[in-house]
Amino acid sequence: MRTIPIIFLILFGFSLNAQSLESYLEEAEANNPEIQAYELQYNISKEKVGEARSFPNTSISAGYFVSEPETRTGAQRTRLSVAQMLPWFGTIMARESYASSLAEADYLDLAIAKRKLALSVAQSYYELYVLNAKQIVLKENIQLLDTYEQLALTSVEVGKASAVDVLRLQIRQNELQQQIEVLEQKALAERSNFNGLRNQEQSLSVDVVSQLDIPLEDSMYENQNLELNPELLRYDRLYESVTKSELLNQKQGAPNFGVGLDYVAVSERPNMDFSDNGKDIVMPMVSLSIPLFNSSFKSVSKQNELRQKELQSQKKQRLNLLETTLARAISRRNQARIAYNTSRKNLEQAKDAEEILTKNYETGTIDFNDVLDIQELQLKFQVNQLEAIKSYYEQSAIINYLIQ
Repeated sequence: MRTIPIIFLILFGFSLNAQSLESYLEEAEANNPEIQAYELQYNISKEKVGEARSFPNTSISAGYFVSEPETRTGAQRTRLSVAQMLPWFGTIMARESYASSLAEADYLDLAIAKRKLALSVAQSYYELYVLNAKQIVLKENIQLLDTYEQLALTSVEVGKASAVDVLRLQIRQNELQQQIEVLEQKALAERSNFNGLRNQEQSLSVDVVSQLDIPLEDSMYENQNLELNPELLRYDRLYESVTKSELLNQKQGAPNFGVGLDYVAVSERPNMDFSDNGKDIVMPMVSLSIPLFNSSFKSVSKQNELRQKELQSQKKQRLNLLETTLARAISRRNQARIAYNTSRKNLEQAKDAEEILTKNYETGTIDFNDVLDIQELQLKFQVNQLEAIKSYYEQSAIINYLIQ
């Protein structure tokens, strides 16, 4: 699981500009404080694996006999003791295995956080794209209305149009200018959000692609890849950690044993001569700790069993949710393609109507009410087309998050 790649969300058909998004994703992953916090948590978990290898503290004691007890070989003066308790065979390995399984679960938390960050960055990127693209479309429409305004002024001079037509065209231009200013403010807010994800200054400029189109064919996905989503794999690792926890619980329920050594310094008995006179005492020791009252271990085993059932239910619920999210994203992406194609056809027909109106001007039969209606339709179809493009790529980003 330590080799799970974070798949970057690709801008189809725009490889040069796609590198820009990829660089933003790499920058966000490197600088985002939340990712850094998850990485630190994972590093802490790895350090706990080393902690699990430790033994209990060695016990060292020393004593001095204030009243020296007399023995056959002499009076005892001081006592030194060293003791080391040892866990049952395999306990250290079980503890280390349990800590490793928890570290793997924390790694998957890190992988999930990186995926969510990549999704947020991509969605914000596409939002910035559509906000900028809408401003360009609105400015083009203002220029178009300006052209019609010049035609209307000429028509007014020759008595073929009313000054009201000119005013209506100017009012429409003012409305479009207002929409541009509103979009500029939204773009500033979205730029702040985008830079925040990258942990950069909010006022830092952001370069996005100037044009996006929906590809002719959608990428093919295999639904079984959903099983490899870190959100689901995390439950497998947690289930495994509970299994390791139960193994550790069984080991901890076994007896513990200890080894030690006692040393007693003995003084020589005066006026006596025999082979062991004043011989110091060295006494190896072995101790055994038996858990006679082990109800706590039985309780932990029951808790582990229930915890595993809980994790199985949680995984099933999460799988159902991800499957629903995937189906919804695929459906919405298909809807975006339909809306894009429809808007493209309607826009072509609106431009044909505009061309007819322009030609009618030569005969002096242009109707500026029809001009405004066609212009409004063109703008509507252009905006719908941009929204469809944004929706398509946003839903593609969600699909990538789920199964890539």
